[in-house]
Amino acid sequence: MMQDRLLQCLLACDVVVYNISESATQQQVEEATWALKALHNEMENFKSRKIFILVSTVMTWAMTKPRNQDETDVLITEGEFRRRRPHPRFRNHNDLEKLVLTLAKGKKSKLIGYVVASGLQYGKGENLFHYFFKISWLMQFPKVPLFGEGTNHVPMIHVYDLGGVIQNIIELKPKSKYILAVDDSKYTLEDIIKKISYVLGPEEIEKLPVQEAINMKVFKVQYVIKNKQTKNYFLDYNSFNLNWISEAGMVENMENIVEDYKETRQLLPIRIFLVGPPAVGKSSVAQKLCHHYKIHHINIKDIIEEKITQLVSGRRIIFVSQTDLFVSHCCRVARGRLADHLVFDILQEKLSSKPCRNQGFVLDGFPKTYEQAKLIFSDEDLESQDPMSKRPVCNKRITPEHVLALNASDYFLTKRVQGLQESVAEQMRYTNDEFVPRLMRYRQLSGAEETLLDYFDQLEIHPEHIEVSTDDPDYTDIMKKITEMVGVPRNFGLSPEEQDEEYRKKEEERKQKLAAEAAERKRQKEAALAEMVVQYEEWNLSEVKRQEYRMLEARCLPLRNYLMKYVMPSLTEAMLECCKIKPEDSVDFLVFTQQTY
Repeated sequence: MMQDRLLQCLLACDVVVYNISESATQQQVEEATWALKALHNEMENFKSRKIFILVSTVMTWAMTKPRNQDETDVLITEGEFRRRRPHPRFRNHNDLEKLVLTLAKGKKSKLIGYVVASGLQYGKGENLFHYFFKISWLMQFPKVPLFGEGTNHVPMIHVYDLGGVIQNIIELKPKSKYILAVDDSKYTLEDIIKKISYVLGPEEIEKLPVQEAINMKVFKVQYVIKNKQTKNYFLDYNSFNLNWISEAGMVENMENIVEDYKETRQLLPIRIFLVGPPAVGKSSVAQKLCHHYKIHHINIKDIIEEKITQLVSGRRIIFVSQTDLFVSHCCRVARGRLADHLVFDILQEKLSSKPCRNQGFVLDGFPKTYEQAKLIFSDEDLESQDPMSKRPVCNKRITPEHVLALNASDYFLTKRVQGLQESVAEQMRYTNDEFVPRLMRYRQLSGAEETLLDYFDQLEIHPEHIEVSTDDPDYTDIMKKITEMVGVPRNFGLSPEEQDEEYRKKEEERKQKLAAEAAERKRQKEAALAEMVVQYEEWNLSEVKRQEYRMLEARCLPLRNYLMKYVMPSLTEAMLECCKIKPEDSVDFLVFTQQTY
């Protein structure tokens, strides 16, 4: 039934394109084979010619040997397609290529067939190279792995250029029915991985055995590693009208490709600036935001100490001279302070680092003034281009896109600080001698003619004001407000380890919920049983009393009968007589009367 519907759709098309290039399953190859045969069988009923384009892979050329065994770098052109020898795993692809060229040929044939042997595709999502882009973007390792020696040339093409080749085939209908779709690059796998690491990652690579890639199942190694022979493929595009996107190849255009990759996968940095009075909870909220969005916590004290550690350990310093920083370090040990320009340089360097550029950051409480923000975030090159502009010009790569102003009353902040242990207050500089001046300084800066928040207002990055009025250690309401403002995380999602941890937590919560429900059911059952016991005891007691009453009544019955038969008649007559006579002592009269009777 599905094939019938698919065939009707195919018959309604003038051009049919089947892609079995890289991610195709065996089922898709079989479907493409069926579609070609079905169209060929219906060819006599075509009202006009149809074009069948099979997008295959250069892996059908993987085992092709050069004509001259001594010339390993000789160009292999599409005109030699009859000599091609496929990689063992791509024999079905090769068989389908032959079928296209066999069935869809002939001048009178109403079905024209073309085979496009595509190089490894890149651009947008990066497909087979996604693993290397991902591990570079995450920067969780100091070096990007290169599996194998990496000396093999990798024929490639940008997905947009591949689309251009297919479009030219449809429009121009070239005589050659077999087209090699590759760009003009002649780079090795090592060249490509080095460039990815340099532009997006830690700038270093590490060669690992191929078996590790196979064990890790990180990507389809046969595409980029198992082709040990060095080959250069050539696309004769003179007959095509191609507007190349990446003619020179992936390495030459890596910066643009990286930006496309980020945009396609929505790997856009989240840049947040938290500002507020001391003890309002900026650092706690910042840490929770970093955990939620998987971004970096930028605390000015921490990054200065990190820079000093780098200097002492002999690591290369980029923006700040080692001499100045070392002198400043000595002053700092002697209760001195770093010069402002050094602090700004260190902060700019950190915000410009690849981890912050890739994932983003939460800037915790610094800068504090309008002038500091202007010196840190301004872009001098753009300002020099338009010196008459009244609006500040910022460096968009390091300027926060979300400014969140936490605020609380002085009374609330003072009460919170007073509730801290003395050791904690001293460590956080929240003792009375330090906290009060810091709070007064913040209020003073907030009331200045040009405030820190005014700077961002002028950039049209309008601060969001959030009131802190409850002492919630989890900041639940505040986190909910902020995440609604900022939006969803923009990253790769949970790693396998994090997924396992998340599953473990959910499983633990599920078990706890089931245990709580079982305990509640047990409690309700026991309560109901206890109530039944009480009710039974009450019923039993009432039943005993009822039975005792009946027994007492039964015992009293003979005496009652005697009284009714022998006593009551004479007593009644005596009482009537007493009523007639009306003696002075009625009781004595009744006694006398009864004795007489």
